[in-house]
Amino acid sequence: MMRSLWTTILISLVTVATAQNYSWSNLPTIHKPTFKKDTFNITKYGAIPDGVTLNTKAINATIDACTRQGGGVVLIPPGLFLTGPIVLRSNVDLHVDRAAIVQFTSDKDQYPIVSGNWEGHPAARCQSPISGTDLENIAITGGGIVDGSGDSWRWIAKDRLTEGEWKHKVASGGVVTEDGKTWFPSERSLKGYRTKDAGWLKPGMTTNDFADIRDFLRPNLLVLNNCKKVLLEGTTFQNSPAWCLHTLLCTDLTLNDVHVRNPWNAANGDGIDVESCKGVLIENSTFDAGDDGICVKSGRDEDGRKRGRPTENMIVRNDIVYRAHGGFVVGSEMSGGARNIFVSDCSFIGTDIGLRFKTVRGRGGMVEKIYVKNISMRDIVHQAVFLDMYYFAKPPAIADVYAGKVKVEVPPVSEATPQFRDIHISNIVCDGAEEGIFVRGLPEMNIRDIQLSDMVLKAAKGAELIEAQNIGLKNIRLITADTTQPVIYVENSSDLHFDNINYPKTTLLLSINGAKCANIRLADTDRSKAVHNAAFNYGATKEALEQK
Repeated sequence: MMRSLWTTILISLVTVATAQNYSWSNLPTIHKPTFKKDTFNITKYGAIPDGVTLNTKAINATIDACTRQGGGVVLIPPGLFLTGPIVLRSNVDLHVDRAAIVQFTSDKDQYPIVSGNWEGHPAARCQSPISGTDLENIAITGGGIVDGSGDSWRWIAKDRLTEGEWKHKVASGGVVTEDGKTWFPSERSLKGYRTKDAGWLKPGMTTNDFADIRDFLRPNLLVLNNCKKVLLEGTTFQNSPAWCLHTLLCTDLTLNDVHVRNPWNAANGDGIDVESCKGVLIENSTFDAGDDGICVKSGRDEDGRKRGRPTENMIVRNDIVYRAHGGFVVGSEMSGGARNIFVSDCSFIGTDIGLRFKTVRGRGGMVEKIYVKNISMRDIVHQAVFLDMYYFAKPPAIADVYAGKVKVEVPPVSEATPQFRDIHISNIVCDGAEEGIFVRGLPEMNIRDIQLSDMVLKAAKGAELIEAQNIGLKNIRLITADTTQPVIYVENSSDLHFDNINYPKTTLLLSINGAKCANIRLADTDRSKAVHNAAFNYGATKEALEQK
């Protein structure tokens, strides 16, 4: 009997280990919801598609009736349906017909202030146009449009509009700041903007404490909290007041053929933010966003670390991202960690950054086991590949440190120290960027164990590696336009391996800077195309570089 018990334990341990050992040949499995075929048409419950009648009660009554009878499909038929907040229920597929528009009202009084979450903190928010909490087996499907009336909520700067657009915005109402540079929908919105920590639900506070800034508390268009078996398929979600899609603490989440459209100048106009979710599939979808496109989060600072829920076991494939701040993004609120994420066969067009990993001191959290391949990019504003631990922060220049003008105080490593490690990125093509690769860690916690391979990057500058350790660049073609810059800039980094680096004729191949530079190897690279092979500055020595 004892032997049988140990055999059972061993099998269980092996099963767990195998389940967690994901790879391209062993991807996570995401389970989809299933529904009864019973269909409930919202017009049978009083909804009127005239674009004037407020259908909030009729739509929610239909959903409630459907779930009471064991679930099924709630049909939004062809037509323009004006509504306030819609609350989803378990076992319901909200099906938006291809010829249907769900138009959320711009009347902010229809959205009560509720307890929610914003950028990783507990926060007071106006109720989301579509929401669901503690649900199982839910979906929004169909080829129709869901519009959040976000332009009535968002403030905007004058320099982000044409002259005609600005005049139209001002004429619509609202208020303009004293300097004439920014439009706000209302005085309450402007007051919230100027209030420190506006919306944060701190101990002892209730939602009633935020009535005077309610218009500032912009909701995300769709918020799903602690839901299981979720499907979003075929639908267009657009014009969100803040983030478009926000999934928090969800399990088994699938997006297929979803279309997200936010204006390029939409404040906080993220496409989708997947926060502390497990088992996620985002495929065949398109994101045109005013902020990050496809974004992974897991809580912010101490709140996120206390929650302790990473986003994990995630697949992103066959997606397109336009204009966003980042095509695929991790952070910056990643204090619960992120792991076992697989991104492949995506296209990024005109995004600020292609692959964007961002964090800062104080966040904590471990980002690891990230695998990316087969990404095509065009017209990237800044970097194609970007990993940075100084989000909204700026380290001192090495020249100032070396000259003694600045004293660097390196904090001790703690639970608030973030980590990026074990990240693998391959087969990347980028036609046009400010810079091909940028990696910057912290002195107390280098970015480490990063493998970049098989890339063609056409950019003004090549690559920068700062406070990095055990980084490999292999089969990288850097088609750089600025020959006055080094092809690869290294600062206070070690255990770097550059294999088969291809580049055009240039002045300097390697710029190695800082006394911490060590064990840098250059192999299988034609050094004759550079006037100078390497330069050593700010305490770096020739012994740091090995050439083969």
